[in-house]
Amino acid sequence: MKKNNVLLCVSGGIAVYKAVALVSKLSQAGFNVKVLMTASAQKFVTPLSFQVMSKNDVFYDTFDEKDSNVIAHIDLADWADLIIVAPATANVIAKMAHGMADDMLTTTLLAATAPVWVAPAMNVHMYEHPAVLRNINQLHEDGIRFIEPSEGFLACGYVGKGRLEEPEKITELVVNYFHHQLGSDGQ
Repeated sequence: MKKNNVLLCVSGGIAVYKAVALVSKLSQAGFNVKVLMTASAQKFVTPLSFQVMSKNDVFYDTFDEKDSNVIAHIDLADWADLIIVAPATANVIAKMAHGMADDMLTTTLLAATAPVWVAPAMNVHMYEHPAVLRNINQLHEDGIRFIEPSEGFLACGYVGKGRLEEPEKITELVVNYFHHQLGSDGQ
């Protein structure tokens, strides 16, 4: 049976540590996981942590072509059966909503034809800001699926909605998604 390919796009916020656990959970569930990181994500966790958990190279530089036979951001976009942006910061959500392509994460997303899921993580006031809500609504209209953040104690000391959903829950959603895909394909 073919392993499903999950591309995890990690943007920079304190919840990056949960993304490492997510890679571990997805790998344990039998998915082939590759990770793409923004520069700010690398301030929180090194690419090596994701490489160890995924057993795959980690991508972060649009111009670092690891395989000269392909263009990395196009190859990653084509490789993915599902793309998850987690944690998704207000910044990366804004870039996605406006079609920006100024780093490897955003160029890969623009080249993608696979379903894209976004799991926001940010301060509750940021999450409720009209600009962020506009950007989320635009992405909904564009067909992006959201994994809503949970409520609780936030890194900034606030309590409210903005916590990255737990890795176990995201993994469960991915497992159910692919299980449903297999069922609908008659396999």
